Amino acid sequence: MSEGSGPGPNEMRAVGFTEFGDPSVLHIVRLPIPSPGPGQVRVRVAAATVNPTDLGFRLGGRRLPDGLAPPYIPGMDLAGVIDEVGSAVSSWHAGDRVMAAVSPWVPGGGAQAEYVLVASDQLARVPDGMSLEAAATLPMNGMTVRTALDMLALAPGQTLVVTGSAGAVGGYAIQLGTRDGLIVIGDAKPEDTELIRSFGARHVVERGPAMAAAVRALYPDGVDAVLDAALLGPAILPAVRDGGELMAVRPFQGETERDIKISLVLVGNHLHEGGRLTELADLAATDALTLRIAEVLPAEQAAQAHRRLEAGGVRGRLVLRF
Repeated sequence: MSEGSGPGPNEMRAVGFTEFGDPSVLHIVRLPIPSPGPGQVRVRVAAATVNPTDLGFRLGGRRLPDGLAPPYIPGMDLAGVIDEVGSAVSSWHAGDRVMAAVSPWVPGGGAQAEYVLVASDQLARVPDGMSLEAAATLPMNGMTVRTALDMLALAPGQTLVVTGSAGAVGGYAIQLGTRDGLIVIGDAKPEDTELIRSFGARHVVERGPAMAAAVRALYPDGVDAVLDAALLGPAILPAVRDGGELMAVRPFQGETERDIKISLVLVGNHLHEGGRLTELADLAATDALTLRIAEVLPAEQAAQAHRRLEAGGVRGRLVLRF
C-alpha cells in the first residue's frame, strides 16, 4: 500500500478502496479537504482505529446506501484536534482535542482520513493527560457496550456473561457491567485469565465450546443475560436462564430457545450522543475503563492492520496514525 507523492495544498490523504476484497484493495487516496457546514466542525485527525466493522465494510458485507460512491473511506473511531468550526457551533473551538464515533456509510466517508467533518453533538473532549491514540480506541466500542447494557437494563446483583472478554468490547463490558453492580462472568484462554480478572470479572471460565456448560456449573439455573462479543450465537444460549436475554453485536445467526430474548445493539443509531461519550471518557481518565492500544501504525499500513485483525488474537485496538 504505497502513498507515492504527497497531497497537494488543498488535498488530504485518506485510507480508501474502490472495490471490495482482501486487504490489498486498501490504498492511500487523495481527496479535497472538506469544509464544515452548519453544526459541524472539521477535525484534523491524529489517530483512527481499525475495527471488525472495517473488515466487513472492505469485504462488501453490507448493502451501501444510495449515492455512496467510491473511493470508500472506512473507520468509525477518531481522535484529533478541531481546526475549523462551522456556523451555529458555539460549544467547540479550534484547538480543542476531541474524539468521536462516525459513520463510514455517508458521503465523505469514515474516520480514516486526515480531515473529517463531525457534527458537534457527536464530539467528546479528550481529557487532559490522555493521548489522542488512546482516545481513538474508546468511542465506538465504549458506546456499543454502554448502549447494550442500557438495553439489557439489568439490576444490581443480576448475572451477565461476556463472551470475547479479552477483546475491546469484552473488556469494556466487564468493567462497565461491574460498575453497574452486576455479577460478571468472563471467558479467557489460560494466558488471559488474569487480564480478565483485572477487569473485575467475578468468575472466569475457559473460552471455547464448553463455555456454556462451565457457566451452568457455576449457575445451575442459568444467568440473566449474555453480551455476545465473540459471536458465539446459539452455542452460548444454554448458559442463559429460561426467559433471559442475549445481546448480540452482529445479527444473530440461528434460532432462540426457552423464550430467551435476542436483541441487537446498533451503535450507528447512537453516534450523536456526545454527552454519553463524554461520560465514558471521564471514566477512562480515572482508569475505571482501560484503554488498550495493540499497536500504532502509519495510515499507509492499513492493509497490514487489517491482516493482523483478521488473523485474530489482537489484544486492544490497532490504531492508524495520520
